[in-house]
Amino acid sequence: MTERQTIYEAIGGIDRVDEIVDRFYDLMALEPDFSDLRAMHPKDLSSSREKLKLFLTGWMGGPDVYSPKYGHPMLRARHLPFKIGLNERNQWLACMYQALQECGIEGNVAKQLEESLFNTADWMRNQAN
Repeated sequence: MTERQTIYEAIGGIDRVDEIVDRFYDLMALEPDFSDLRAMHPKDLSSSREKLKLFLTGWMGGPDVYSPKYGHPMLRARHLPFKIGLNERNQWLACMYQALQECGIEGNVAKQLEESLFNTADWMRNQAN
């Protein structure tokens, strides 16, 4: 990743975002370690996939494609109906980190992305533990 390059550009743009999000939701549905996380989502994950793809595109420095369609992300407010404690945060992060790894995101880009994802996921917690 160069100094002026966004994470979005460094990972390969929309095709890579799509790949990561699809792998994330596939892992969530398949891996028993992520069963609590999966239970928080609707049976049909197509809307969840779309929203995360659009959100991550802008969040990683790509075009803002989420807000024109769904309004301001308001992450915490949109997730308040769900119990998000350490277990939920950790499952979400483990699932996302595994998706990143399996999609070939590595090196400094992976480290920076993982740190940013941790900070965001930890900020989403609404339960002490």
